[in-house]
Amino acid sequence: MEAALESGVSARNELAAELVRSAGELRLRVTGSSMLPAIRPGDELLIRRCAIVTAGVGEVILFARDGRLFVHRVIAQSGETLLVRGDAVTAPDPSVSASEFLGKVVQVWRGQRPIPIRSGMSVRERIVAQFVRRSTMAARLITRYCTPKVRADP
Repeated sequence: MEAALESGVSARNELAAELVRSAGELRLRVTGSSMLPAIRPGDELLIRRCAIVTAGVGEVILFARDGRLFVHRVIAQSGETLLVRGDAVTAPDPSVSASEFLGKVVQVWRGQRPIPIRSGMSVRERIVAQFVRRSTMAARLITRYCTPKVRADP
């Protein structure tokens, strides 16, 4: 049963990646917590396709790897590869290549409210991110008490 669920998630992620490649934009809901506190589970993101060389340090990008989608912040750029890391993660990911890169996050919605996406974190967000990197309890508390409740469609 778990393998069937994983293949369903992988197929959905591949479809999302293909949509952003062909249509140029994709709106998706965040499920993970690697970008706390800037982006929370339940937030919706608008991703816009662009060339990898336009993704600058501090910007948040979407990339696909091993059948999964990731939204992480660019921490270094070298030609057509990016070094990225989730704000709540201590170690960077392996470099993102042009073939994995899908686009930049250009808008975040938390509930019905638009949240500005900045190139970098505020001082408050950097402090909270340090706590989250060191404590799974901090991540759980932020997720539980600071994430909007998402209602199922009728």
